[in-house]
Amino acid sequence: MIGWAITFLVVALVAALLGFGGIAGTAVEAAKIVFFVAIALFVISAVFGAMRGRAPRL
Repeated sequence: MIGWAITFLVVALVAALLGFGGIAGTAVEAAKIVFFVAIALFVISAVFGAMRGRAPRL
């Protein structure tokens, strides 16, 4: 998902350089949404992984 966010940012930069402000703004917003969703999923995964833990071997 971080790769998608980077892709949207590159699209936004290219669109801004070419003068397509609307497309650039939309791509930036999409990149922000994808980035925060990826961070949220990472945190949720880390919390559940820490809660699950592993039993010590005897």
